[in-house]
Amino acid sequence: MADKFQAVVIGGGPGGYVCAIRLAQLGIKTACIESRGSLGGTCLNVGCIPSKSLLNLSEEFHKVQNLSNKGIEIGEIKLNLPKMMKSKDKAVTILTKGVEFLFKKNKVTYFKGTGSFKSKNEILIKDDKNNELVIQTEKTIIATGSMPVSLPGIKFDEKVIVSSTGALKLENVPKKMVVVGGGYIGLEMGSVWSRLGAEVHVVEFLDHITPGMDREISNEFMKILKKQGIKFHMQHKVESVKKNKSGAVIFTSDKNGNKKDFECDVVLVSVGRKANTDSLNLEKIGIDLDDRKRIKTQKNFQTNLENIYAIGDVIAGPMLAHKAEDEGIAVAENIAGQSGHVNYDTIPGVIYTTPEVASIGKTEEQLKEKNIKYKIGKFSFMANSRAKAIDDAEGFVKILADEKTDKVLGAHLIGPHAGELIAEIGVAMEFGASSEDIARTCHAHPTFSEAVKEAALSVDKRAIHS
Repeated sequence: MADKFQAVVIGGGPGGYVCAIRLAQLGIKTACIESRGSLGGTCLNVGCIPSKSLLNLSEEFHKVQNLSNKGIEIGEIKLNLPKMMKSKDKAVTILTKGVEFLFKKNKVTYFKGTGSFKSKNEILIKDDKNNELVIQTEKTIIATGSMPVSLPGIKFDEKVIVSSTGALKLENVPKKMVVVGGGYIGLEMGSVWSRLGAEVHVVEFLDHITPGMDREISNEFMKILKKQGIKFHMQHKVESVKKNKSGAVIFTSDKNGNKKDFECDVVLVSVGRKANTDSLNLEKIGIDLDDRKRIKTQKNFQTNLENIYAIGDVIAGPMLAHKAEDEGIAVAENIAGQSGHVNYDTIPGVIYTTPEVASIGKTEEQLKEKNIKYKIGKFSFMANSRAKAIDDAEGFVKILADEKTDKVLGAHLIGPHAGELIAEIGVAMEFGASSEDIARTCHAHPTFSEAVKEAALSVDKRAIHS
């Protein structure tokens, strides 16, 4: 007899494992299937966590090299890359094992293997030795995430032509790295290797980096990255990449058709990700997909089959771990008869470079497009006492509020700890706060968060320190 479950989650990433734990908390007999051999998905294993570890370690290396400017004299600084990579891997192992512990604590049954549909109530699990097991389920949640995509004719070898996965595991610091794509992931990994000594070039098809971000923040971000030594080649189309003895050559053309070639040791292709739906056998049970092979869902995350749901990167929306987590909790609560909900207007996005970049809600461009009248409040970290005291004062806070009601519509930050500061604005927006509500909230002094308060004051043209 096959094992029977009330709910099975396919995929043990941030959306999947959170969903499984919440289902179990709600008294539902739950199993989770993960093919990677360790829980946590792309985020914990080859994404958010290892990249943030390397971003932090490379920033520490960079800071130590420049301590003498601040009166701290030290000896010769050396990079031990293998040791740095071990530190990164240790963080990943601790966290993935931690998720396994949470499964045991919450009595979630964990299957290692690749899950696919045998029927709408039967899941076939195949492990890495090709052993097969069939389990039965009343409801299934698909949370299989996404994978990096390349450009036509360019294949990852994860040594010379690398995806973000390969960029986390390089054995040597490249003399020259070319990043194809000016999005979040490419700029984060480019920053890591730039700080560790690589000459980094970014080749981008558009005339700006970080598409979809508030343009003023995007422009400031590129200006700061240029100051840090990263070189940008905008409006360049990559035609092909050819490997050679010393690395690779990237063949490009600009908007006028002029050809330009880039030679490098390593090329990081970071042009997006695609939904991981190919191995699920979805066509057999008739699940509807869109033109990008993402699973079509209704508001309650239900597919066209009423007992099958989908969350995270396999459905439309930003491919962010925290978006998937919130969807995982919401769908679990819906299945349990509660009212799970995700507010897509308050999902923050963060780039973990130095300085950090964070945004939430609408950009100026989006408000103009929808003919929504708005006010702007801005405050520079140059006028923030905490930022000046520690010599980390690049960037600014920008708050957008409705012209009539003063309701906060969006916020965009570039500067120290922006990824943490954005949470305050997220809470404010969730409660429908006005910029005045933030401005009248007492903020501790001296803190970076005072820049948020001053930006809120600035919406009404009454900032104190600028």
